[in-house]
Amino acid sequence: MPEAKNNILVADDDFEIAELAGIYLEKEGFNVFKAHNGLECLHIMEQEDINLVILDIMMPGVDGIETCKRIREKYNIPIIMLSAKSQGQDIIEGLDTGADDYITKPFNPLELVARVNSQLRRYLKLNPNGPASTEITIRGLTIDKINHKVSLNGENINLTPIEFDILCLLAENKGKVFSTQEIFEGIWKEPFFDSNNTVMVHIRNIREKLGESPRNPLFIKTVWGVGYKVED
Repeated sequence: MPEAKNNILVADDDFEIAELAGIYLEKEGFNVFKAHNGLECLHIMEQEDINLVILDIMMPGVDGIETCKRIREKYNIPIIMLSAKSQGQDIIEGLDTGADDYITKPFNPLELVARVNSQLRRYLKLNPNGPASTEITIRGLTIDKINHKVSLNGENINLTPIEFDILCLLAENKGKVFSTQEIFEGIWKEPFFDSNNTVMVHIRNIREKLGESPRNPLFIKTVWGVGYKVED
């Protein structure tokens, strides 16, 4: 039987951008759904089995930030934000809200397709190395690699796919310090730029969800001037 196609939802009030993204994604073999405002996006999410959302920050009515928040209340699928270059603070807010990645306009459609493929590989094709490596436990924190779930002292912690991958990377390599560049290039599979604070935002979000004190985190330790690590 042929492999089932993944469903991608493109939400952008610019019809031309939504159409362009749809053309390239369909060429790649995806089923594409289009929305032109936040409410329409959320309605499609309720009706269809969506695997990834491409979400414009600036949309009329319910904007991309609020839409992202509402998606995260119910779904753990990857979200890629679209933004203008002048919306730097909005990008950070989008990542804080639960977006996994972002791309600035104007963008190369082939880059967008590459970002989509990268996010879906992480989300849909998690391949543990064997039975012994399917679950990681550290002081009450349990990371279930098979079911892509995290719990702390028995309570579920709702992490985004990117947050899960970062935590998993650090937890699988307990004691090893990873620089921001190593984390970014290991998770996003893209070159790192010094001005990119994406990793810092995601680390902060993970800590908040784990209820960690920024001054004395229990799990993700900051090694000043070097990077981050998880101690056993």
